[in-house]
Amino acid sequence: MKCSQCQSGNPPDNLFCHQCGAVFQTDAASSPIASSAMSENAVAKPGLRQTVMEILDGSPDQPLSKYVEWLITVVVLVNCSAVILDSVPEVHADYKDFFHELEFWSVMFFTLEYVLRVWSLGAKFSESAWKGRRGYIFSPFGLVDFFATMPYYMHVFFPTLDLRILRVLRLLRILKLSKYNSALQDLFSAVYSERRAFGSAAFLLLIATIVSASLMHFAEGHAQPEQFGTIPHAIYWAIVTITSGYGNIEPVTKGGEIVALLTGFLGVCMAAIMTGIVASAFANQLSRKKSAYQAQLRQVLADGVVTDAERDTLKRLQAQFRLSDKEVQTMLDQAQGKLK
Repeated sequence: MKCSQCQSGNPPDNLFCHQCGAVFQTDAASSPIASSAMSENAVAKPGLRQTVMEILDGSPDQPLSKYVEWLITVVVLVNCSAVILDSVPEVHADYKDFFHELEFWSVMFFTLEYVLRVWSLGAKFSESAWKGRRGYIFSPFGLVDFFATMPYYMHVFFPTLDLRILRVLRLLRILKLSKYNSALQDLFSAVYSERRAFGSAAFLLLIATIVSASLMHFAEGHAQPEQFGTIPHAIYWAIVTITSGYGNIEPVTKGGEIVALLTGFLGVCMAAIMTGIVASAFANQLSRKKSAYQAQLRQVLADGVVTDAERDTLKRLQAQFRLSDKEVQTMLDQAQGKLK
């Protein structure tokens, strides 16, 4: 679904634009989520595949979904902790068998989860079972789930692979948690929405790096030719100084000390600019979610009657936005107060 305001692409079942926060549907009963809710209410008992899909997708209609999320989160955290500890030679020598068993059963767990997701998502679209499956398999979350199990099978079929590479791939399992917490998605969306501001800041950073490197090459090039003999060598020092506030090479001339002080000050300024942009964009992203939910809530309350389909729509929207019950109650009180 393409947003009419910012022209960005969005999933077809979204009620708001991930980039600008514009609400797609103003009529709760006509939204895709509400329509699916009506169809679910019309069927007395959903099929097994539909039930499994709702549980794994964290549907508010399935109380078991919350426990499944917690189970997957615990398994991921235990796995990542085991991978980190297994990299210590002393710990590996004492608990090698334990880590091997833990890895085996964890891979079986993740494989079962992946297979169930692929199988159950065939119920997402009635016209084609593989439409929902393809959408998941090639989605970022689907790729993360796939690579969560791949290192083990790679080691089985290719036992000569470097274990350090496999450890890094196994640690990618931590990305599975982003499915149950929208913070990472909100951060990416916030950065994308402020891409022009980031582009301007990056341009200033480029200018500061080149100017600082050129001045340091002029001031320290003869005194330290190995480190500052060329501008490309000095650029590395400038990048380290601007990003960390302290360079990896001490200047030995007075001119070099002055350039180093100014470069360090520029680094602090650039860090403040970047932090301000990220903080503002992140806050705006959360505000857009709340505004989209409030708009849907006011539309539902406009006629004074809240149907089961509309209530189900609000529950799904709350789960999608990761809003707490307290936040929803506050927005409900505000909407009812305006209607009065």
